[in-house]
Order: sequence, then structure tokens, then C-alpha cells
Amino acid sequence: MNDFIDKLQAVEDRYDELNELLADPDVISDSQKFTELSKEEASIRETVAKFREYKKVIAQIADDEEMQREKLDPEMDELVKSELSSLRSQRDDIEEQIKVLMLPMDPNDDKNIIMEIHGAAGGDEASLFAADLFNMYSRYAENQGWKVQIVDENATEVGGFKEIVLMISGDRVYSKLKYENGAHRVQRVPVTESAGRVHTSTATVGVMPEAEDVDIDIDPKDIRTDVYRSSGAGGQHINKTSSAVRMTHLPTGIVVAMQDERSQQQNRVKAMQILKARVYDYYQTREQDAYDAERKSAVGTGDRSERIRTYNYPQNRVTDHRIGLSLNKLDRIMNGELDEIIDALILDDQAKKMEQLRNE
Repeated sequence: MNDFIDKLQAVEDRYDELNELLADPDVISDSQKFTELSKEEASIRETVAKFREYKKVIAQIADDEEMQREKLDPEMDELVKSELSSLRSQRDDIEEQIKVLMLPMDPNDDKNIIMEIHGAAGGDEASLFAADLFNMYSRYAENQGWKVQIVDENATEVGGFKEIVLMISGDRVYSKLKYENGAHRVQRVPVTESAGRVHTSTATVGVMPEAEDVDIDIDPKDIRTDVYRSSGAGGQHINKTSSAVRMTHLPTGIVVAMQDERSQQQNRVKAMQILKARVYDYYQTREQDAYDAERKSAVGTGDRSERIRTYNYPQNRVTDHRIGLSLNKLDRIMNGELDEIIDALILDDQAKKMEQLRNE
């Protein structure tokens, strides 16, 4: 317990130091330094608040235990015993909350994301399901107060998507949506099915943290850029000019093609944005064996081919296979009410990390 208190005291000391630094005119004038320190201060603020609450409860317990050592009348003794029981329960609850707050943080948790949704097995029905997932995540993002921007899309004639790429920005987007990485399976009667048979189709979701310049520095010599004429709808302007862009990152072989915007420059900006995210994700997952092991143990970072969830329309049921959670509220979940699933995934992830720490 002394180690536990010592660690928390060190965090509180650092918090006080950060607040002093953030009031320093030299730091305030250095925007990059100020931003870094502000992020660090915000990351430990809740832990420090809980620790201060914890210290107050510990002090109250000590006072009550001191009172018990005195001669008390029966009524007062009963009152102190009751208060001690409540305080000890409160202390234990706060300890558990602090342990969760002290777990190693995913460095990407506070980032925006690039999300790629692909219709996979199932033809037109898979593309329609990809569109349903897009709508689900868009509504969830709206509920969270996040912003959704379509970066690229490849629509099908039936109103679905072969692929749609989004940027979702806001407060700690990656911390919640990282759990959506994987293959999503739908079971339902397709609108194109005249016999009324239930079909199974899949769509894949890829979630990558948005890469900032401080995260990854791509050497321009490592990128081959090809420009070409856009295809498909867009009018005479697109057909006459080479506005489409294909970027290839030579060391990894990652390719991004972009023709959504009318100007080549706009397509270059979007293509680079996605390329950075993909390259950052590629290197991050291969950085070290320890990191790979952590990804395998975490519920939210499985391979994109791993089937993570089934959406069963006839039974109005969603099942997350990683944690064995089934909810008979598919209609609400497809309307963006994902909190119950995501909260359960976060708790499961935290429990596994706590177990790992105990075993180290």
C-alpha cells in the first residue's frame, strides 16, 4: 500500500509542478511547450482529484478509529461503527477507480481517427451493410459531439458503399472507436431477396489514429506520386484534367488513391492524410514484440479479418463475440446507441490489463 500511496503522491507533485509551469510567462509564450504541458496536466487531473478524495476518506477513517479507542456511550459507538463501515467501503471503491486511472494509457487515445468501412462478402448486400455501419457510426459520433467528414467514398448502384473513408474528430475519439476494428457480420433478408431467405454478409471496419507530424515523419523521397484523370461522374472539368492522385509509400508498399475532389491539390492533401495514418498504423503494430503482444491481448486491436460482431435482424440482436455480450436492441444500436457495447468493451479491456499487472 505504501508503494501505491508513493506513486500517487508523485503524480500529485507533478500535477502541482505542471500548474506552476503553465502559469510561467516563458511557457505561455512557447505554444508547443504550453500545449504539451497542458495535455500532460489534463491526463493526470482526474487521478489527482481521486487521490485527494482518497486522502480525505483515509483521514476520516483515522479520526473515527481514534474515537473508537476512547470510551464512547453505546449510541455513539454504534454511530462511529456505521460511519467507519461506510468510509471503508468508499475507500475501497476509490482505490479501484484509481487503479484503473493508473493503468498505462494508450498514447493514441486522445487522437482523432481515420475510419475505413468496406463491403466484403455478400455483393450488393455487403455494400448496403457498409452504408448501415456508416450511418450507425455517424449517429454515434453526433451523440458524442464529434465531427464526421467523408474523405473518400466508392458508392454502389444500390445505394451502398464498396468503400467509404471517414475522418472523425473530437474528444478522445480513438479511445472509444478503436474497439470497432474488425469484421462485422450481418444476418438478414436482403431487400433484393424475393424468397425471404436470411443471408449472411460481412463488412470490415478499420480504425486508425490520425497521424500528426510529431508522430511520423515520412521522407518525401519515399513517396511516389502519380496523377491521372478522374473516372466516373464529375462533368467535363474532371475528364479534361489530371486531378486524381495515387500515392505509394515505397518502403511499405501502402497505396492511397484519391479522386474525390475537383482539384489535384485537394486530392493530394486528402491522400497524404490517409497515407500518414496507414503508415503510422503499419509501423506502430510492428514496433516491438511487446507492443504486438499487447495488441493481441486487447479487445479493440484485433486483425481486420477477425469477426468481432454479428448483427441479427430477424431476432433484433447484436452479439459481440470478443466478450460474449448479446443485446436484443439492434434497432437502437443501428441508430447510434453504441454506449452499452463500447462501455462493456472498455471494462473488459481494463480488467485484462489489471490482470496483466497483477501477474507481472
